[in-house]
Amino acid sequence: MILSDRDIKQAISEGRIVVNPPPNFEKQLGPCSLDLHLGNVMKAFKSSPYPYLDLKRKVDTEELMDEIIVSEGDPFVLQPGAFVLAVTKETFKLPDDIMGRLDGRSSLGRLGIVVHSTAARFDPGWNGKAVMELGNLGPMPVILYEGMRVCALTFETLSSPAETPYGKKATDKYASQEKPQASKINEEFTENS
Repeated sequence: MILSDRDIKQAISEGRIVVNPPPNFEKQLGPCSLDLHLGNVMKAFKSSPYPYLDLKRKVDTEELMDEIIVSEGDPFVLQPGAFVLAVTKETFKLPDDIMGRLDGRSSLGRLGIVVHSTAARFDPGWNGKAVMELGNLGPMPVILYEGMRVCALTFETLSSPAETPYGKKATDKYASQEKPQASKINEEFTENS
């Protein structure tokens, strides 16, 4: 079941869901979601010596990306066809019986900005900043600002608490992230796979 605005406020006030910095409910709370703000750290692909990405190849994907720090309130130009990883300003922590789902804001989608091309689910037990896969599908550059509301987080209750919440297994690659991390999918490939 998706939490309503009333349930979101209650879960946050009881500390079941933790959001830092604490949200301004008047500005961020919708009927069934909580808006989050664009953080100041992004990662963009730089020119690569590789003609393609081979997922089985042991390439350090962090080396393929440049980290960009955007100062408070400063603009970031997202060019048409561009793709960057970005984080939310907020860090959030979910209990073992609630999952989160991140969606882009409709107002940005109408400009061609996609917030998540995939991976919009945050498993129970999540603790960290949300990393967004920002893309510009539109024909014009769009200026985004650090601190602007960029996405909405909805919360859903599970039928029972997760037996193994996120962050409890060694294979949970992105637990407790504070800034965008490049893909770690090549860690899934072994010599015998």
